[in-house]
Amino acid sequence: MDRKIENKSWKRKYIYFTMAGAGLLAFIIWLIAGSQTQAVKVSRKQQTIGNVTKGLFKDYVRLNGQVVPIQIVQVSPEEGGIVQEKVIEEGSKVRKGDIILRLSNSNLDLQILNAEAELAEKQNLLRNTQIAMQQDLLNNRTERISLDLDVQRKRRNFEQKKRLYSEKMISKEEFLQSREDYELAQKKHQLISQRLQQDSIYRSVQMDQMEENLANMRQNVLMVRERKEKLEVRSSIDGELGLLDVELGQSIGAGQKVGQINDLSDFKIEAYLDEHYIDRVRTGLTATCTRDKKTYRLRIRKVYPEVREGRFRIDLVFADQRPEKIRSGQTYNLNLELGQSEQALLIPKGAFFQATGGKWIFVLDKNGDKAYRRTIRIGRQNPQYYEVTEGLEPDEQVITSGYEAFKDNEMLILTE
Repeated sequence: MDRKIENKSWKRKYIYFTMAGAGLLAFIIWLIAGSQTQAVKVSRKQQTIGNVTKGLFKDYVRLNGQVVPIQIVQVSPEEGGIVQEKVIEEGSKVRKGDIILRLSNSNLDLQILNAEAELAEKQNLLRNTQIAMQQDLLNNRTERISLDLDVQRKRRNFEQKKRLYSEKMISKEEFLQSREDYELAQKKHQLISQRLQQDSIYRSVQMDQMEENLANMRQNVLMVRERKEKLEVRSSIDGELGLLDVELGQSIGAGQKVGQINDLSDFKIEAYLDEHYIDRVRTGLTATCTRDKKTYRLRIRKVYPEVREGRFRIDLVFADQRPEKIRSGQTYNLNLELGQSEQALLIPKGAFFQATGGKWIFVLDKNGDKAYRRTIRIGRQNPQYYEVTEGLEPDEQVITSGYEAFKDNEMLILTE
């Protein structure tokens, strides 16, 4: 029995045509979808377009600073107490040594009385000791005179007995007794001399110690009295009393800050910079400001290394002249120079930087109808321009406005 042979070539061609059509359809869908995700139409009028130029890049940053006194001195009492009187009010001019506050301290008064009483007691004790020592000295001298006389008599008696004994007029025992009496008188005289010498040294040392103790006590009394004087809180400089935060009857401790004095002999400007510049800012850098149509030069006096909320502080002082109408609390606009001006490739500053971080930008084609995403590298920046170190050429045009609406599109089609 014969088997019917099917036409397999026709089926094979049919499968090929079907696969090719499906692939073509998928390719068309991919093109449509790709064109929708990779390109977007935007209005030219709503975009900010800047030119890439070759020019002089001025390396500076613009900041605001506040005028403050060149020095602020804290007002703190050296002795604690209760406020009795506010002699000078806030905002008043003061000179060095002027009394600002008067305090009272009963404990300190008691310490002064005790110190004075102790000093009087020590003085009496020293005086009595001096009298006793003087009496001992007189007694010792009297005793020494008596011994001098006794030695003299015993020597004369000994010499007489010696002569009589040599003439056989007295016994040997009588002669020996006279010699022994004389030698004993001599030894007593030597002992009293040594005692007088030692007593003199002892008295001298003891008197020096007592005088030294007495001098220390006098000094202690003077220091306690000086503490009494420090209950009057005085100004340490010439200036203006800018703050006085106390009330009558208030108890304040030693060293507690109760106010401040502003030194108005000169002024400085406090300013804050973004931490981005902390490695480039140092003392000695110059800045300029314009006031009343005049330009003034300043220099950085101090850089504070501490960073708070992404900013750090600097102090600037005027290099030569300062504005005549300068007042504490005024705000000055400053241009701080960070480096030398150099030729560079520049693009205007814009909101695109917030979205791209300066890593890419949309560049217009020659016709200006389309813009393509391009990778770039940005170096320094000032309030007007970015310095471009890589990715752009002079006379090209770029979009510098914000990119939030462009998402991940690679191309922009500009419409009127």
